[in-house]
Amino acid sequence: MLFHIAEAADWQRAHEAGDYRMSTRGRTLADEGFIHASRCDQVLGVAEAFYADAGPLLLLHIDPARLTAPVRDDEVAPGVVFPHIYGPLNLDAVTAVTPLLRAADGAFLLPDGLR
Repeated sequence: MLFHIAEAADWQRAHEAGDYRMSTRGRTLADEGFIHASRCDQVLGVAEAFYADAGPLLLLHIDPARLTAPVRDDEVAPGVVFPHIYGPLNLDAVTAVTPLLRAADGAFLLPDGLR
């Protein structure tokens, strides 16, 4: 399973457009050339690093076998590998959408079932 953090408004626009084309916060697939994704153990670090002052946020659960665009693991720093989706995210590859909630201290929390 792969994951992508999405702003709620961007996810809504994807349903209107028929596919999802945001790469990361404020950057599109056209800007970056791919859509940033992560594995479960990477989600909270990405949320803290790039979305600390954003909200409301959703966590898209992506089945890589359902993707119509290629996905590749890319080394973004020595020894640090993230999955990237090289094309639009087809909506039927998203098997679940859960809110990315915060604890009372503001720290992000993984949804139940992923903790």
